[in-house]
Amino acid sequence: MTETAMNGRDEVQTAGEPRFADAVRMWFKIGLLSFGGPAGQIALMHREVVETRHWVDEQRFLHALNFCSLLPGPEAQQLATYLGWLIHGAKGGWVAGLAFILPGAAVMLILSLIFVQFGDVGVVSALFFGLTCAVVAVVAHAVLRIAKKALVGPVPWLAAAAAFVALFVFGVPFPAVVLAAGLLGLAVPGVFAAGSHGKAQDKSESLLDKLSRIDPGRAARHAASARRSGILALVLWAVPVLLLLPVGGLFSDVAVFFSKMAVVTFGGAYAVLSYVAQQAVENYAWLTADEMLSGLGLAETTPGPLILVLEFVGFLAGYGTHGLAGAVLAALLTLWVTFAPCFAFVFLGAPHIERIQKKPRLAGALAGITAAVVGVVANMALWFGLRVCFGELTVPAWAPPALELPVLSSVDPAAAAIVAVAVALLYSGKVGVVTLLGLCSVLGILARLAF
Repeated sequence: MTETAMNGRDEVQTAGEPRFADAVRMWFKIGLLSFGGPAGQIALMHREVVETRHWVDEQRFLHALNFCSLLPGPEAQQLATYLGWLIHGAKGGWVAGLAFILPGAAVMLILSLIFVQFGDVGVVSALFFGLTCAVVAVVAHAVLRIAKKALVGPVPWLAAAAAFVALFVFGVPFPAVVLAAGLLGLAVPGVFAAGSHGKAQDKSESLLDKLSRIDPGRAARHAASARRSGILALVLWAVPVLLLLPVGGLFSDVAVFFSKMAVVTFGGAYAVLSYVAQQAVENYAWLTADEMLSGLGLAETTPGPLILVLEFVGFLAGYGTHGLAGAVLAALLTLWVTFAPCFAFVFLGAPHIERIQKKPRLAGALAGITAAVVGVVANMALWFGLRVCFGELTVPAWAPPALELPVLSSVDPAAAAIVAVAVALLYSGKVGVVTLLGLCSVLGILARLAF
């Protein structure tokens, strides 16, 4: 190894590269606190990785989110994998992605066991009610902070607003919004490129940028490790499916069915859950419609991606045929074939995204997409907040079919009050996210006991 290369490696260490153990603890913390669907999970990651630790800057975070939002599968889990890879290479990506999944998967497995034994997990709803309210405040806070940093100049703000209106009011598919924003950025790159600098460049450089500057070979090493891990993830996904295919039976059906779902879950979990419910209830008869709704309720109130409801479906499928042992095996198989491809998609695509964003000709397109993604996150935040604070939404006669507005008489006073308290505490700057979640959890339990 040359002296220059050795000096580069030494400089990386003295520059304060994040300790891997610290990153592992952070990713598990995020996994344990990842309530509130993708909006809350992305907001929590942004707070930890961008604002608190300054490991990644705003633009890099949003570029990663752009890419992950276009992939099939849960974008928040894939974003964690991408960010973990950026910071610590392939091992960081594996740990971040797994840490995001495992806490919620463990909780879902325990609740599934309770469900089949006792048939009632209503206490979980009360336990996590306050947490869900707190997440509304965390998401709203994150949207404003991201917008202030990422949108500089009138055109990016207009693009973000247009993306929000297209999604919330007219229900335009997310890929179409991203494509339009990218084409606009390509057509007028100067306006967007100017908006991608300014305030963001006045800040001190992120730790990732500093490490990349003093160790030029870092990106190439991480890209090579990502390609190897992507191939490994594909093999890990394919092998159990191919082994089970000739055997037939329940486990073969579970492996094939959920593998198919893994590659068609564009647009978030809700886009595919109706099909999963129809097939699991009517075609395979793995569970009843009421049981499917119970599983969805569990997934919405526990940490981790909403797609963990598939673990519940797999568990009940195995329980009906092979008892508890078969239920656990079917649930684990469901998790395996659902998330292995998520790792493959990120590892195989992320190095290309990193190269693309460094090409000046494409900088405008990426900046346009970044502006649109701010509107996308705002749409997710409002969508989530309305469903927490109101029991009923309706489409007015004068409105486009996609525009759902709250029925004011259906407001949940307890939820609205806890959200207001959470917003006030968060904007005071005196309460951290963990403390906020704990306080709101207690308030939620008290509210449910009182009402």
